[in-house]
Amino acid sequence: MKIFIWRHNKTYSSWSMFDEPNIYKKGYFTAEVIVAAESFEQALELLKTEPVWDIEELKRIEPEVVSLERPAIIRRLIDGDRH
Repeated sequence: MKIFIWRHNKTYSSWSMFDEPNIYKKGYFTAEVIVAAESFEQALELLKTEPVWDIEELKRIEPEVVSLERPAIIRRLIDGDRH
């Protein structure tokens, strides 16, 4: 089993970034989804059960993948640290 983490932030996006991914079908500044699955393909299949996620756009972003075979730090999020 693995944990797949997709995170996308649009805080600093502008109209000049036309090719920017849009992974969540509603408006957002930051979107994150974390899925436990056996494979990348299975993770995407699970996400298809929630129609708010844009699967084709998620495929454009390489997820962070955490194997559950050994201890690991799964996620670090620091928002606003300017140092």
